[in-house]
Amino acid sequence: MTSLKIKTLLAAVALAASGAASAQNQLLNVSYDVAREFYKDYNTAFVAHYKKTKGVDVKVDQSHAGSSAQARAVNDGLAADVVTFNTTTDVQFLADNGVVAKDWAKKFPFDAAPTTSTMLFLVRQGNPKNIKDWDDLVRPDVKVVVVNPKTGGNGRMAYLAAWGQVRAKGGTDAQAADFVSRLYKNVPVLARGGRDATGIFLQRGVGDVLVTFESEVVSVNNEFGAGKVDAVHPSSSVVAENPVAVVTRTVAKKGTVADAKAYLDFLYSPQGQEIAAKHNIRPRNEALLKKYAHVFKPIKLFTVDQYFGSVAQAQKVHFNDGGQFDKLYIPAK
Repeated sequence: MTSLKIKTLLAAVALAASGAASAQNQLLNVSYDVAREFYKDYNTAFVAHYKKTKGVDVKVDQSHAGSSAQARAVNDGLAADVVTFNTTTDVQFLADNGVVAKDWAKKFPFDAAPTTSTMLFLVRQGNPKNIKDWDDLVRPDVKVVVVNPKTGGNGRMAYLAAWGQVRAKGGTDAQAADFVSRLYKNVPVLARGGRDATGIFLQRGVGDVLVTFESEVVSVNNEFGAGKVDAVHPSSSVVAENPVAVVTRTVAKKGTVADAKAYLDFLYSPQGQEIAAKHNIRPRNEALLKKYAHVFKPIKLFTVDQYFGSVAQAQKVHFNDGGQFDKLYIPAK
């Protein structure tokens, strides 16, 4: 073999190795709609951390839409290395289809939910309709913007919060169903995802109140400017866990198992938890919860399990085709 051929072969091998390394150190995080700003900051911190501790350069790409729509996209072939959703049923859907590990909830602490959130109300500056609690959302003069619970975890949590707060006051399921039915009669249009709902409320000027995740306050202020909305914390609301998982189907093909696990592990680190807190996402770290007590207002919080059995049971009873939501919701004409 001539010297030129050897050099050419070595160059080809080096190029292939370089390409493989590049592919191996590139991650795709497929996430829910209103987490994009959080993960933009988180990714920057993780990339620096990984380089410093492991000496490895990694590039992290993001994809955001309604959580359930994202789960379906991953199931249909979107090559996510990790998923970071806002409801466990979307991760379980992938587990049931062999896309993530069957025991995904045991792979990380807190049942693989490093952060939580809750549902609150965003109203127009000055709160012109004087909206203070859930009962105000069923007044005839109030229009409500929410996400379709069939397409996004944001919408499912809003629905469960509205139902559960009736139960938290000692009401029955029949009374909760009546309340939720009246609330959805005040919904002029269902949004596809959390960010779509924010756009409907602020850009299109639809509605008097937006029911959304607590974290959306920061996103609205950053995107539209401070002072556009006021945040109203209702007397009670639901704990919304933010589950995460490694997409075993993808990482096995790409060889990114270690990178993907490290990416999700960092969510539990003090730095990762503080970035979450700065974006109004509730950390698991108790010290940080106390530090940001001025952000996370005291609300009587209840879990999905308390009034619905489990997230999976709530999905079956309320959100599957023919479930309670389909019976209660009549689209506006």
